[in-house]
Amino acid sequence: MEANVDTGTVTTKERHLPPMFRVGDILAPKAPQDVASAALEEGTLADLAVRLAFTVARFNTESLCKRLHLSLPLAAEVLDLLCREAMLEETLKVSATKSNYRITQRGREHASRLLDVCRYIGPAPVSLNAYSAMLRWQFASTPQVQPEHVTAALSGLVITPKAAQLAGLAVSSGRSMFVYGPPGNGKSSLGRQIHAALSGDYWIPYCISVGNSVIRVFDEQIHQIVDIPGERAGSIDQRWVRIRRPLVVVGGELTLELLELIYSPTMRYYEAPPHLKANGGVFLVDDFGRERISPEQLLNRFITPMEYQIDYFTLLTGQKIQLPLRHVLVIATNLDPARVTDPAFLRRMGYRLYLGSPTPEQYGQIFQAYAQRQGATVAPGVIDQLLKRYSEQKRELRCCEPRDICRFQSKSFELTPKVLDLAWTGYFGNELPGSEVTEDGNADGEGVKKGTENVRAEG
Repeated sequence: MEANVDTGTVTTKERHLPPMFRVGDILAPKAPQDVASAALEEGTLADLAVRLAFTVARFNTESLCKRLHLSLPLAAEVLDLLCREAMLEETLKVSATKSNYRITQRGREHASRLLDVCRYIGPAPVSLNAYSAMLRWQFASTPQVQPEHVTAALSGLVITPKAAQLAGLAVSSGRSMFVYGPPGNGKSSLGRQIHAALSGDYWIPYCISVGNSVIRVFDEQIHQIVDIPGERAGSIDQRWVRIRRPLVVVGGELTLELLELIYSPTMRYYEAPPHLKANGGVFLVDDFGRERISPEQLLNRFITPMEYQIDYFTLLTGQKIQLPLRHVLVIATNLDPARVTDPAFLRRMGYRLYLGSPTPEQYGQIFQAYAQRQGATVAPGVIDQLLKRYSEQKRELRCCEPRDICRFQSKSFELTPKVLDLAWTGYFGNELPGSEVTEDGNADGEGVKKGTENVRAEG
């Protein structure tokens, strides 16, 4: 990668990479000033503008720029083209760069045909080649995550040094990780906390164009937009958005259909699947083995992307497309790995990490940390009494249980044996011999959750 000293533009070996230039310390895609430099199939921008015009009574150059995320010169060229083709007509010229327009009858008929194929109206797309090139370039230029970054990200979790080391090796090497063990011991928390170790931001498009099809990539529920300091109006290609490297979590709702391009029959465009939206970040498959599809089907779907860091998708037309796919894949399960995996899959996973029940010492550390976080003070001997009760009832220790016990009251309080009795009864659903908890007292425990199977430690 080389920087041009005079213009600040950047050249790379990626043929389809959009022209890049420096904005402070950031490399950003340069806004195209004409239709040719937008690098889209012929008619893509014009068709999008006609669909927009069909939905409004009147519009002007600036409103088109805002809705379609185009530069002013590019928008003016598209509008001039549509006027020459009698799809639009200029109703009032306000200034040299701003005019008012409305759609013609011919334009309405053309827009109606277009809407039968695709109803997408929004930020203009980028090409499939540009999206792939941008991903590959960012994958290659992103600084490698170091094991110490992962260790720092996991510092809020009470885990063994070996577990932290294995997680660090998995993320720094770019390999996937299979986390297993009894429920409630921090598997999901570890997957989420790893995200904090990923530094840097990524450029992604709002959507990509494949022929007449549009695939929406940006998801405001997942992607966090990053502001660009020093940005000059009209300099950056607004079809791209800079985001924090994403964290995408899926669980029991996952199906094979959700791992393909998701087509909306009503809107007639595609939504990118969750693992594609996770590109450059962390993709956490939680509660693996409890999805509505068999583990074997899910494993087979992931094998090719894991092996080659690419994935294939099929449009309704039968056209197949290939996209780069690189993220930290974390698969977490509390089921026996022998039941939900096979040797071929485990070989491709790269790293396997077992998170078992905490030791009494670790349990005490977790309890003290959560009590402090909740503003609670722990009376002397309370943790020892709590550990004794676990032993008397032959219950396994769980990392998640100190959190829920410490959340028993929403305001600052002291964890005394009496309060602990009430919390224990509400949490496990049975009283201990000699407990002084009354029926009225038990009814006051609004903050206590019952059952442990679906509770996750938060770290």
